Amino acid sequence: VQLQASGGGLVQAGGSLRLSCVVSGRTFSDLVMGWFRQAPGKEREFVGAIRWTAGTYYGGNMKGRFSISRDKAKNTVYLQMNSLKPEDTAVYYCAAGARLIVSSMNDERNYKNWGQGTLVTVSS
Repeated sequence: VQLQASGGGLVQAGGSLRLSCVVSGRTFSDLVMGWFRQAPGKEREFVGAIRWTAGTYYGGNMKGRFSISRDKAKNTVYLQMNSLKPEDTAVYYCAAGARLIVSSMNDERNYKNWGQGTLVTVSS
């Protein structure tokens, strides 16, 4: 599985961005696609995940402003980010894992394949 993330950029606080992650290679029903982010000087943080079949899960207080979806026909997973804040500035990564239970989705070590990351900068 190869992943290609895109959609990052510079946005003002309060604005929105939608990140995309194209999945190449074989997909399977127990694939789990995760989104993580890493701000400068901080550890990588779990944003959320989606099962290829169904079900989305969010980390911490991500739900509400962030939403994850996928388009099976396009083999693409999306991260919609609304009401962005300067503290959302980070490199955002998509990652692929398999057969993950909900309690393990927030652990980056459980994701085998990673995209290259896309930078999101939110200005105040």
